[in-house]
Amino acid sequence: MVADLEDPRRQEPAFVLGERQMLEAWLDFHRTTLLLKCEGLGDADRKRRPVPTSRLSLHGLVRHMAEVERNWFRRVLLRDSDIPPIWFDPAVEDSELVPLDDADWAADLAAWQAECDAARDAAASFELDHTGLRRGSPYSLRWIYVHMIEEYARHNGHADLIRELVDGSVGC
Repeated sequence: MVADLEDPRRQEPAFVLGERQMLEAWLDFHRTTLLLKCEGLGDADRKRRPVPTSRLSLHGLVRHMAEVERNWFRRVLLRDSDIPPIWFDPAVEDSELVPLDDADWAADLAAWQAECDAARDAAASFELDHTGLRRGSPYSLRWIYVHMIEEYARHNGHADLIRELVDGSVGC
């Protein structure tokens, strides 16, 4: 059996909370999980893509999630269509994931953390029923929270496998 990651920064939400507190707590739980999966490795190991058929690396996942945070909370929820991407280039497939040769971990981690902070600030201004706009369709803040939890959970599963392949470390 794989043990849980133990770290005081990562707390599973209480079993009984209000809806908003529950959504916020689970999203922060998953954000912290991704961070913990990346800690304790050198730059080369965070950039490794141990599955030959995949472009995924731990470093790339952090960059991807920074773009996802920016998209859902700033572009969609705040309806700020003018905010530019951080790394995404529509001319380059998976441009936030690769190439990472010249990527700076400290700068990229700070960018992701800044997007998480901006997301928290954006969400704090609205009720769960408030809607942003994406491709002409309304999306509630509630839907955005659930989607972000799903997105992090899926990519944290990838991070679990990547980390195990990189250095044998396991824990969920």
